[in-house]
Amino acid sequence: MINEVSAVTFRQNLGEMLNQVQYRHDAIVIKKDGKTVAALVDAPMFERIRRFKDRFDTLSQHIADSYAEVPQDEGLSEIDALVADVRHPAN
Repeated sequence: MINEVSAVTFRQNLGEMLNQVQYRHDAIVIKKDGKTVAALVDAPMFERIRRFKDRFDTLSQHIADSYAEVPQDEGLSEIDALVADVRHPAN
């Protein structure tokens, strides 16, 4: 379950919220002045997020390296054409 709390509530109930995350595997979204500023998740979830981020960064760098010699206008035109094909496939 994902719970949303204010920063003040989080600070006042830190121990209880740590237990929710650790034992019930809940996630807590912390808001300050109505804006999301942080999230508390259990350690296994954080490790999964970290691995996915590392994989995403590696893939993004590979794509950037592959297209480094392609002029920006040409690359953007290619992307626009592919998006158009997906949105409006030829029958």
